[in-house]
Amino acid sequence: MRALIVEDEVRLAQTLADLLELNGYTCDICHDGEAGLDNALSGIYDVVVLDVMLPKKDGFSVVQELRQEGSSVPVLMLTARSELGDRVEGLDRGADYYLTKPFEPRELLACLRALTRRQGEVQQGDALEFADLTLDRAAFTLSCAGRSVRLSRKEFDMMELLMRSGSMVLTKETLLLKIWGYESEAEDNNVEVYISFLRKKLSHLRSRVRIRTIRMVGYCLEQEGEETP
Repeated sequence: MRALIVEDEVRLAQTLADLLELNGYTCDICHDGEAGLDNALSGIYDVVVLDVMLPKKDGFSVVQELRQEGSSVPVLMLTARSELGDRVEGLDRGADYYLTKPFEPRELLACLRALTRRQGEVQQGDALEFADLTLDRAAFTLSCAGRSVRLSRKEFDMMELLMRSGSMVLTKETLLLKIWGYESEAEDNNVEVYISFLRKKLSHLRSRVRIRTIRMVGYCLEQEGEETP
Protein backbone atom coordinates (compact mmCIF):
# COMPACT_ATOMS: atom_id res chain seq x y z
CA MET A 1 0.00 0.00 0.00
CA ARG A 2 1.18 3.52 -0.78
CA ALA A 3 0.90 6.31 1.80
CA LEU A 4 1.46 10.05 1.45
CA ILE A 5 2.81 11.84 4.52
CA VAL A 6 2.24 15.62 4.54
CA GLU A 7 4.21 16.95 7.53
CA ASP A 8 6.46 20.03 7.74
CA GLU A 9 8.58 18.72 10.62
CA VAL A 10 11.26 16.93 8.61
CA ARG A 11 12.40 14.59 11.37
CA LEU A 12 8.85 13.58 12.32
CA ALA A 13 7.92 13.02 8.69
CA GLN A 14 10.88 10.66 8.25
CA THR A 15 10.08 8.87 11.51
CA LEU A 16 6.52 8.30 10.30
CA ALA A 17 7.79 7.04 6.95
CA ASP A 18 10.20 4.64 8.66
CA LEU A 19 7.40 3.32 10.89
CA LEU A 20 5.01 2.80 8.00
CA GLU A 21 7.63 1.20 5.76
CA LEU A 22 8.50 -1.28 8.50
CA ASN A 23 4.84 -2.25 8.42
CA GLY A 24 4.52 -2.83 4.70
CA TYR A 25 3.71 0.62 3.32
CA THR A 26 5.51 2.49 0.57
CA CYS A 27 5.75 6.17 1.53
CA ASP A 28 6.19 9.55 -0.11
CA ILE A 29 6.72 12.74 1.90
CA CYS A 30 5.67 16.36 1.30
CA HIS A 31 6.55 19.24 3.61
CA ASP A 32 3.91 21.83 2.65
CA GLY A 33 0.19 21.87 1.94
CA GLU A 34 0.35 22.85 -1.74
CA ALA A 35 2.69 19.99 -2.64
CA GLY A 36 0.64 17.66 -0.44
CA LEU A 37 -2.58 18.53 -2.26
CA ASP A 38 -1.00 18.12 -5.70
CA ASN A 39 0.36 14.70 -4.76
CA ALA A 40 -2.82 13.54 -3.02
CA LEU A 41 -4.87 14.42 -6.13
CA SER A 42 -2.72 12.09 -8.25
CA GLY A 43 -4.89 9.15 -7.24
CA ILE A 44 -1.97 6.81 -6.55
CA TYR A 45 -2.23 6.80 -2.75
CA ASP A 46 -4.19 4.43 -0.53
CA VAL A 47 -4.08 6.76 2.48
CA VAL A 48 -2.88 10.27 3.39
CA VAL A 49 -1.40 11.24 6.78
CA LEU A 50 -1.95 14.99 6.97
CA ASP A 51 -0.73 17.56 9.49
CA VAL A 52 -2.89 20.63 10.18
CA MET A 53 -0.24 23.33 10.67
CA LEU A 54 1.50 23.43 7.29
CA PRO A 55 3.20 26.15 5.24
CA LYS A 56 1.54 27.45 2.03
CA LYS A 57 -1.77 25.68 2.69
CA ASP A 58 -3.08 24.34 6.02
CA GLY A 59 -4.32 20.77 6.43
CA PHE A 60 -7.97 21.81 6.80
CA SER A 61 -7.84 23.49 3.38
CA VAL A 62 -6.01 20.51 1.84
CA VAL A 63 -8.59 17.95 2.90
CA GLN A 64 -11.48 20.24 1.95
CA GLU A 65 -10.10 20.80 -1.55
CA LEU A 66 -9.41 17.07 -1.91
CA ARG A 67 -13.09 16.34 -1.27
CA GLN A 68 -14.23 19.17 -3.54
CA GLU A 69 -12.17 17.61 -6.34
CA GLY A 70 -13.96 14.30 -5.78
CA SER A 71 -11.10 12.42 -4.12
CA SER A 72 -12.20 9.74 -1.66
CA VAL A 73 -8.69 8.80 -0.47
CA PRO A 74 -8.75 8.12 3.30
CA VAL A 75 -7.22 11.00 5.27
CA LEU A 76 -5.82 10.72 8.79
CA MET A 77 -5.19 14.15 10.29
CA LEU A 78 -2.24 14.15 12.65
CA THR A 79 -1.67 17.27 14.73
CA ALA A 80 -0.74 18.75 18.09
CA ARG A 81 -4.00 20.71 18.15
CA SER A 82 -6.26 18.74 20.48
CA GLU A 83 -9.15 21.18 21.06
CA LEU A 84 -12.58 19.74 20.33
CA GLY A 85 -13.34 22.52 17.86
CA ASP A 86 -10.27 21.66 15.79
CA ARG A 87 -11.15 17.96 15.73
CA VAL A 88 -14.72 18.73 14.67
CA GLU A 89 -13.52 21.12 11.95
CA GLY A 90 -11.11 18.51 10.57
CA LEU A 91 -13.82 15.88 10.37
CA ASP A 92 -16.35 18.33 8.92
CA ARG A 93 -13.88 19.35 6.20
CA GLY A 94 -13.59 15.72 5.09
CA ALA A 95 -11.00 13.96 7.22
CA ASP A 96 -11.73 10.34 8.14
CA TYR A 97 -9.95 10.32 11.50
CA TYR A 98 -8.17 12.79 13.77
CA LEU A 99 -5.19 11.72 15.88
CA THR A 100 -3.37 14.13 18.19
CA LYS A 101 0.35 14.27 18.96
CA PRO A 102 1.99 12.67 20.84
CA PHE A 103 0.57 9.38 19.63
CA GLU A 104 1.32 5.72 20.15
CA PRO A 105 2.72 4.05 17.00
CA ARG A 106 0.38 1.08 17.50
CA GLU A 107 -2.63 3.40 17.55
CA LEU A 108 -1.50 5.15 14.37
CA LEU A 109 -1.04 1.82 12.58
CA ALA A 110 -4.42 0.58 13.80
CA CYS A 111 -6.07 3.76 12.49
CA LEU A 112 -4.44 3.32 9.10
CA ARG A 113 -5.53 -0.32 8.92
CA ALA A 114 -9.10 0.70 9.72
CA LEU A 115 -9.08 3.50 7.12
CA THR A 116 -7.71 1.31 4.34
CA ARG A 117 -9.86 -1.73 5.04
CA ARG A 118 -12.15 -2.34 2.09
CA GLN A 119 -15.60 -3.81 2.14
CA GLY A 120 -15.55 -7.43 1.07
CA GLU A 121 -11.85 -7.85 1.74
CA VAL A 122 -11.10 -10.90 3.86
CA GLN A 123 -8.51 -10.07 6.48
CA GLN A 124 -7.18 -11.92 9.48
CA GLY A 125 -4.64 -9.91 11.44
CA ASP A 126 -1.71 -9.27 9.12
CA ALA A 127 -3.05 -11.58 6.38
CA LEU A 128 -4.87 -10.78 3.15
CA GLU A 129 -6.77 -13.60 1.45
CA PHE A 130 -8.01 -14.18 -2.09
CA ALA A 131 -9.37 -17.58 -3.20
CA ASP A 132 -6.79 -20.16 -2.06
CA LEU A 133 -4.03 -17.59 -1.48
CA THR A 134 -2.91 -15.92 1.75
CA LEU A 135 -0.56 -12.95 1.71
CA ASP A 136 1.19 -12.44 5.06
CA ARG A 137 2.07 -8.77 5.54
CA ALA A 138 4.33 -9.42 8.50
CA ALA A 139 6.45 -12.17 6.92
CA PHE A 140 6.22 -11.05 3.26
CA THR A 141 5.11 -14.56 2.26
CA LEU A 142 2.50 -15.88 -0.15
CA SER A 143 0.91 -19.19 0.84
CA CYS A 144 -1.41 -21.80 -0.62
CA ALA A 145 -2.53 -25.13 0.93
CA GLY A 146 0.45 -25.44 3.26
CA ARG A 147 3.07 -24.26 0.77
CA SER A 148 4.61 -20.79 0.93
CA VAL A 149 7.14 -18.58 -0.85
CA ARG A 150 8.85 -15.41 0.28
CA LEU A 151 8.30 -12.32 -1.88
CA SER A 152 10.60 -9.41 -2.59
CA ARG A 153 9.26 -5.97 -1.65
CA LYS A 154 8.05 -5.11 -5.16
CA GLU A 155 6.60 -8.61 -5.67
CA PHE A 156 4.75 -8.17 -2.39
CA ASP A 157 3.42 -4.72 -3.30
CA MET A 158 2.24 -5.93 -6.71
CA MET A 159 0.58 -9.06 -5.30
CA GLU A 160 -1.16 -7.00 -2.64
CA LEU A 161 -2.57 -4.63 -5.26
CA LEU A 162 -3.74 -7.53 -7.42
CA MET A 163 -5.37 -9.34 -4.50
CA ARG A 164 -7.13 -6.19 -3.34
CA SER A 165 -8.44 -5.51 -6.83
CA GLY A 166 -9.42 -9.13 -7.55
CA SER A 167 -11.20 -9.35 -10.91
CA MET A 168 -10.94 -5.58 -11.47
CA VAL A 169 -8.29 -4.72 -14.04
CA LEU A 170 -5.22 -2.79 -12.89
CA THR A 171 -3.54 -0.82 -15.65
CA LYS A 172 0.22 -0.88 -16.10
CA GLU A 173 0.26 2.84 -15.40
CA THR A 174 -1.47 2.32 -12.04
CA LEU A 175 1.00 -0.41 -11.08
CA LEU A 176 3.95 1.77 -12.08
CA LEU A 177 2.72 4.76 -10.07
CA LYS A 178 1.69 2.84 -6.96
CA ILE A 179 4.77 0.61 -6.77
CA TRP A 180 7.59 2.69 -8.25
CA GLY A 181 6.18 6.18 -7.61
CA TYR A 182 5.86 9.43 -9.51
CA GLU A 183 9.52 10.26 -9.98
CA SER A 184 10.71 6.80 -10.97
CA GLU A 185 12.05 6.07 -14.44
CA ALA A 186 10.55 2.57 -14.37
CA GLU A 187 8.72 1.53 -17.55
CA ASP A 188 6.11 -1.02 -18.65
CA ASN A 189 8.84 -3.65 -18.93
CA ASN A 190 9.44 -3.43 -15.17
CA VAL A 191 5.81 -4.36 -14.54
CA GLU A 192 6.01 -7.26 -17.00
CA VAL A 193 9.13 -8.64 -15.29
CA TYR A 194 7.48 -8.70 -11.84
CA ILE A 195 4.26 -10.16 -13.24
CA SER A 196 6.43 -12.99 -14.66
CA PHE A 197 8.06 -13.52 -11.25
CA LEU A 198 4.66 -13.75 -9.56
CA ARG A 199 3.30 -16.16 -12.15
CA LYS A 200 6.21 -18.50 -11.49
CA LYS A 201 5.55 -18.35 -7.76
CA LEU A 202 1.83 -19.03 -8.22
CA SER A 203 2.76 -22.05 -10.33
CA HIS A 204 5.19 -23.25 -7.64
CA LEU A 205 2.41 -22.95 -5.04
CA ARG A 206 0.00 -24.86 -7.32
CA SER A 207 -2.59 -22.17 -6.74
CA ARG A 208 -5.87 -22.05 -8.65
CA VAL A 209 -5.34 -18.31 -9.03
CA ARG A 210 -3.87 -16.96 -12.26
CA ILE A 211 -2.75 -13.48 -13.32
CA ARG A 212 -4.68 -12.67 -16.47
CA THR A 213 -3.28 -10.24 -19.04
CA ILE A 214 -5.79 -7.84 -20.58
CA ARG A 215 -4.02 -6.93 -23.81
CA MET A 216 -3.04 -3.26 -24.11
CA VAL A 217 -4.63 -2.53 -20.72
CA GLY A 218 -3.24 -4.36 -17.68
CA TYR A 219 -3.78 -7.31 -15.36
CA CYS A 220 -6.28 -8.90 -12.99
CA LEU A 221 -6.64 -12.10 -10.98
CA GLU A 222 -8.87 -15.01 -11.95
CA GLN A 223 -9.47 -18.50 -10.60
CA GLU A 224 -9.29 -21.66 -12.64
CA GLY A 225 -12.76 -22.59 -13.78
CA GLU A 226 -14.03 -19.00 -13.96
CA GLU A 227 -15.59 -17.99 -17.25
CA THR A 228 -13.51 -15.48 -19.16
CA PRO A 229 -15.59 -12.75 -20.82
